[in-house]
Amino acid sequence: MANDSLQITHTGTGKQVEYPLLKSTLGADTVEIRNLYRDLGCFTHDPGFVATASCTSKITYIDGDNGILLYRGYPIEQLAEQCQFTEVAYLLMHGELPNEKQLFDFNLEISDRAIIHESLRKFFDGFHYDAHPMAMLVGVVGSLSAFYHSEMNIKDPVQRLRAATRMIGKMPTIAAASYRHSVGRPFVYPRMDLSYCENFLNMMFSRSSQNYIDQDHYIDQDFVKALNLLFILHADHEQNASTSTVRLAASTGANPYACVAAGIA
Repeated sequence: MANDSLQITHTGTGKQVEYPLLKSTLGADTVEIRNLYRDLGCFTHDPGFVATASCTSKITYIDGDNGILLYRGYPIEQLAEQCQFTEVAYLLMHGELPNEKQLFDFNLEISDRAIIHESLRKFFDGFHYDAHPMAMLVGVVGSLSAFYHSEMNIKDPVQRLRAATRMIGKMPTIAAASYRHSVGRPFVYPRMDLSYCENFLNMMFSRSSQNYIDQDHYIDQDFVKALNLLFILHADHEQNASTSTVRLAASTGANPYACVAAGIA
């Protein structure tokens, strides 16, 4: 019922206050306690957000005890079996799975955004040869704000969507470049003729004398399927440490690339 509530009694003062219960679509209801300090003069203490919901989510539902994970209401088993990662990314961003044309256009945009500016690529030359790849990732992702500073208005839904799509496209390129710098191999440019996972594997493991995927040497599709599955399973991070960090940084008005860099860190 819409008027369900929870009564809290302060045993020290005897004061009783009722707080509304927010009805969930799935799972437990949530007590709205934003006026707790005003009413009873105390705060809540919940390290790790074990029993605290910090936001309303239309994306995530997870019940670890019963092995349930839903993305936008879709069971993860169904998505893992039938979808590519970019389809799931579209689902999380837009709320529905794409049709054939929408997926084609989305994949085309992702591929187009996979290219990084040559000045950005040169950033890697400034890192020591044994720098940790994740440390490089933090620095390079954060520097994207210097290249797209005119499109960082987090209150503009069009710019938010563009920043998200840009991150999906460029992250494999930046991650692969970080790895290759750490092992002393040259940078490999992204290819628009490959799928998302194929392209990432090609950028990671191509040798200078031979592409990892070419006419005579095709990657084992089991590797592609495994990576696709891994990306799908990690596409929604629910309210974990990195997600919480990104949301906290974003709540200050920081640009989206700095927020993602904070989550990587």
